Amino acid sequence: MADDEKKAEETKNNDVKKVEEKDPIVKQHTLKLKNKSLKYSTTTGMMPLKNEESGDIEAEIFYMAYTLDGVKDVSQRPLIFVFNGGPGSASIWLHLGAVGPYRVKMQDEGFMPAPPYQLVPNDDTWLDKADLVFVDPIGTGYSRAVKADDNKKYWSLESDLSSIGEFIRLYLIRNNRWASPLYLAGESYGTTRASGLAGHLLDGGRGIAFNGLILISTVTSFQTLRFAPTNDLPYNLYIPTYAATAWYHNKLSDEIQNTPLREFLDEVEEWTENDYTLALMKGDKLTDDERDKIAETLAKYTGLDKAEILQSNLRIHIWRFCKALLRDVNRTVGRLDSRFKGISGEAIAEFPEFDPSMIAIMPPYTAMFYNYVREELGYETDRAYEVLNYKVNQAWEYERGVSPQTSEHLRNAFSRNPFMKVMVAQGYYDLATPHFAAEYTFNHMGLDPEVRENINFTYYEAGHMLYLDIGCLSQLKEDVNTFLG
Repeated sequence: MADDEKKAEETKNNDVKKVEEKDPIVKQHTLKLKNKSLKYSTTTGMMPLKNEESGDIEAEIFYMAYTLDGVKDVSQRPLIFVFNGGPGSASIWLHLGAVGPYRVKMQDEGFMPAPPYQLVPNDDTWLDKADLVFVDPIGTGYSRAVKADDNKKYWSLESDLSSIGEFIRLYLIRNNRWASPLYLAGESYGTTRASGLAGHLLDGGRGIAFNGLILISTVTSFQTLRFAPTNDLPYNLYIPTYAATAWYHNKLSDEIQNTPLREFLDEVEEWTENDYTLALMKGDKLTDDERDKIAETLAKYTGLDKAEILQSNLRIHIWRFCKALLRDVNRTVGRLDSRFKGISGEAIAEFPEFDPSMIAIMPPYTAMFYNYVREELGYETDRAYEVLNYKVNQAWEYERGVSPQTSEHLRNAFSRNPFMKVMVAQGYYDLATPHFAAEYTFNHMGLDPEVRENINFTYYEAGHMLYLDIGCLSQLKEDVNTFLG
């Protein structure tokens, strides 16, 4: 770029009118559920992030807060900050899928319904137990930096913790909620963020301690998910989910298909931790007989062809599995939820064309959010609501290396705040953040035995967004009620 073009670009970026802070939109509502009615208020708007020296607004974080009316003492009322992951995802999924007062109506298993789509009262909302604040990180939802070029400043592990941490601090100040029991609820990368925030907000004189974290579809160490040369962890940790998926689609022997899923997974996980782990450790030192035996067992548990497993060096890549399992009927299985099936263009292709579980949720949730935010919350803007911003995901920087992790943040938080509780919710059909990978991470955090008792795992026969399944949605609500006490 020529010097004059650079100057013009810099001038364009810097010649931005100062943003004035606007009051949020406050509305009162009544929610009629099966067995009760809830009267509550919503506060929808932008939280400004300001330059410490000039006081100018540098970025705005969009949020939607729900508070139950008639509460005499808010110091006894839990407050939960909720966000999704990506990175690059808005909070729409937990908001309109599981936690908020309304939910997008899907088919009972969570499959995509026919349009036009519907928003219905959520009988399993968490609002009866806690006040809720849904947060969209910068670059997602309506949240933006004032200068377009500054958006990338917030797209990294540490800057994300800093900006969301600042949002939480400001919300507590402006709403006088410092004395309330405080919780974080995140999904997917949102669990990475929640674990990081638990440590970040305790350090540096911030002094914010949480009563608990609700981690849905958990990843705090990306090494467990990265299919890369010399990293055998994901090949190992995905096997139980491959097995559950094959079981769901009836691709295994009659004996296995007649075995309850959890009983079958106990067998698979024991074999994976022992025989398969040792085989991967040996690498090229495996004998032909050993290799053949491992391939035979993998075929038995995953439903894949033994010859294909041998040709893959006993290592089954996630996308290869998604494509190969139902190749005989020209279908693929989903990554977010392996119960979902997609139609293939070519059966012979190595990888799927798309993730059918992602395609199923985007149209209903997007349409219903745009309708809801205007009609119910009263927030009007022509700005595009970034449901899932792939630019954020692709530009994200991880200061802690190729395989980022916040499990150390979480361990530090436990050491400093041994009263904190953690609920870990995992779906058996989740190929994005498998349950066995989450267990592995928590088993390798080096936690003191005293605080290990503060961690509770819950499991669901659904996928990454486990609440899409109507039965699992109710189960999640019951588990959260128990967790909140």
